[in-house]
Amino acid sequence: MYDFRYERPETLEEAIDRVKSPDSKLLAGGMSLLPTIKLRLARYDALVDLGRVDRLRGIRKDENTLVIGALTRHADVAVSDLVRHSVPALAALAGGIGDPLVRNRGTIGGSIANADPAADYPSSVLALGATIVTNRRAIDGSAFFTGLFGTLLESGEIICEIRYPIPQRAGYAKYPNPASRFAVVGVFVAKMADGVRVAVTGAADSVFRLKQAEQILSHRFAVDALDEMTVSSGDLNSDIHASAEYRAHAIVVMAKRAVGAALLN
Repeated sequence: MYDFRYERPETLEEAIDRVKSPDSKLLAGGMSLLPTIKLRLARYDALVDLGRVDRLRGIRKDENTLVIGALTRHADVAVSDLVRHSVPALAALAGGIGDPLVRNRGTIGGSIANADPAADYPSSVLALGATIVTNRRAIDGSAFFTGLFGTLLESGEIICEIRYPIPQRAGYAKYPNPASRFAVVGVFVAKMADGVRVAVTGAADSVFRLKQAEQILSHRFAVDALDEMTVSSGDLNSDIHASAEYRAHAIVVMAKRAVGAALLN
């Protein structure tokens, strides 16, 4: 680990001021950042810890929108009665992240900002049509993820909250890596008033929407509606965990499980 300055602002305004330097890095839960620094894969002059900025925490309902503060922990999302009632699939997703240590330290905003291709939350952003609200603007979640660990966030920009439209039905299913619990393949299905949205994580360099499943399920929202669907393996990842062909098959299986979960909610 390289030397760095540790800063712990009390307010969002202080945090914004301290992260202006391009050599500073925001620290939320630290579940991905700290291991990266320990392995000397990244180097920063300063870490700006957001842990004391309480206005970035909390869960509330704003009419037909579920609003979750960026510093809200996975564990809090998983057990929230408001989340369980409004979007049960999101509570289930949060409860399946990592292990108890990760769930009690990691944050929803940190996970979304990191944009790991195997993370769970990005699929919820795309499938539910969420809006990412920062200290500068509101970003349409459909355009937020730009590629491998890439987002539209600019230097010094801080995620403040995520705004999820409440769906009619939603479900999430994943095949987890047995060690990390990251998604080898994860599929989030959401039935909205204007149609069905399906997002896949873990299978490619970045989360993506599965248009063919959306078309099928918009016509008939049922598990067996996907029986004849196939997914091309051409743009999918192959690694030590699974081949592209395996992931293509798993996408269909997880999509059907996600629809089944949605129908139970």
